[in-house]
Amino acid sequence: MADLRIINGTVLTMAPGYEPIADGVVCSREGLISYAGPADQASEPGDEQVIDASGCVVLPGLVNAHTHLAMTLFRGYADDMMLQEWLEDWIWPAEMRLRPEDVYWGSLLGACEMLRAGVTCFNDMYHIPEQAVAAALDSGIRACPSGVLLGFLPNAEQLLEEAIVFVRQLQQQNHSRIHPMLAPHALYTCPDEMLLKVGEGAVEAGVPIHIHLCETASEVQDSYDEHGESPIEHLNTLGLLDIPMLAAHCVHLSEADITLLAEKQVGIAHCPTSNMKLASGFAPVPELLEAGVVVGLGTDGCASNNNLDMLAEAHLAALLHKVHSGDPTTIPAHTALAMATRLSAQALGLGDIIGTLEAGKRADIILVDMSSPHLQPPRDPVSHLIYAAHGSDVKTTIVEGQIVMNDGEVLTVDEAEVIARATQCAARVTDIAG
Repeated sequence: MADLRIINGTVLTMAPGYEPIADGVVCSREGLISYAGPADQASEPGDEQVIDASGCVVLPGLVNAHTHLAMTLFRGYADDMMLQEWLEDWIWPAEMRLRPEDVYWGSLLGACEMLRAGVTCFNDMYHIPEQAVAAALDSGIRACPSGVLLGFLPNAEQLLEEAIVFVRQLQQQNHSRIHPMLAPHALYTCPDEMLLKVGEGAVEAGVPIHIHLCETASEVQDSYDEHGESPIEHLNTLGLLDIPMLAAHCVHLSEADITLLAEKQVGIAHCPTSNMKLASGFAPVPELLEAGVVVGLGTDGCASNNNLDMLAEAHLAALLHKVHSGDPTTIPAHTALAMATRLSAQALGLGDIIGTLEAGKRADIILVDMSSPHLQPPRDPVSHLIYAAHGSDVKTTIVEGQIVMNDGEVLTVDEAEVIARATQCAARVTDIAG
C-alpha cells in the first residue's frame, strides 16, 4: 500500500474535545496514521501519494456496530411486520435455505454498499461467518465477524463448538482487519447452559460477546416471568456482564438496568431505524449516555432497515430522541457523529485502534464532498454531516491506508458481478421460502 498525505480538507479528528481544523493534513504510513492536524504543523511532504481534499471534510471511517450483512439478500422481502412474526414466519425459514455462496455474495453486496457510504468497519452476526470474512478480505473493509448461535436448532451444540474454533482460527491467521466475536442471538433464543458455555469460550479466547438485548417489551416480560429478573440482570447473574460485551438495541431498560450497564461497561449498539420499523420502541439513549454508557450506532440488517447508510442512522438518532423527549437539545449533532465513529469503535472494544484520527491508529479515513447544493453554504461541518449529508456524499473511503472506494467506485471488486450474483442468490432463497 502507498503512504498517503491528505491535504486541503477540513479535518475532524473526532478525538474527545476536538475542534474542526479548517486547513488540515492527515498522513498515513504503512497503514497507520502518522499525523492529523493543522497544515502548518505537518512535516514536509515526502514520497507519499497526495490526495487533494479541497471542498471535503476528512474524518474517521464510520463504524457500523451491529448488522447482519448478508441480509442484503432479504431487502424488501418481509416488510411491515411485528418482530416475532417477521423472524419466525419469514426470516428464519428463509435463512435455513442459505448456502455458503449466498452468504458470500450477500455480504459482498453489503460491503460495497457500506464502502460507498463511508463505513470502514462493521460488526456482523450471521450464519456461515467464514463467508463474511472472505467478503471482508476481498472488499478491503474491516470486520468483527461472528456466527449467530440459536439454542433451538438441532445442531446448536455443534454450532457453538464451530464458532469457538472459528474464533481461534481467525486469531491464528491474525488478519489485521478481522476482529472476531462470539454471538449468542439473544437470551430468549439461547438457554442458560449455552450462554454459560459462550461465556467460557469468550474468556478463553479473549474475545467479546455480541448479543441482542432488551429489544422488545415482550422479551423483557418473558425474562421476568421465567427468571424473575430482567434480561440484563439475568446475564449479570450468569456472569456474562463481566465479559466484554456489545449489546444490540437495549430499548426496554429500567433505571437498574442502565446502572448495571454502566457499571459493567457494556457497549451498546443503538439501531434507531430498525427499532422504528419493527415498532420495538425508543431506546433511552440520552439516559444511557448520561450514565456513562458507551453508545454506538448500528444499522441492523437490510431486512429491518433497509439500508446500511450510517450517516442516515446518525441523522435519525439525532432527530428521534429530540421528538421523543420533547427536548431539541438532546443528542446534538456532535454527539450523533461521535456515536457513528468514536463511540461505536469503543463499544466494539476497538477504541484503541480506530474511531479517531490520531497518530498510531489504523488509517481508516473517509472524505465527504461538501460541495453539493444541499451542503451549502459552508458553515458547521458537523451540523451538515448529521442534518444534511447522505452516504452518497462520501467521495473516498480508505481502510488501513488502502483506498478502497473513490468517486463512487469500489476499487477492490467488480460491483456489477457482485450485484448480479447477489440478485441470483436472493431470488433462489426468497422464492423457495416465500
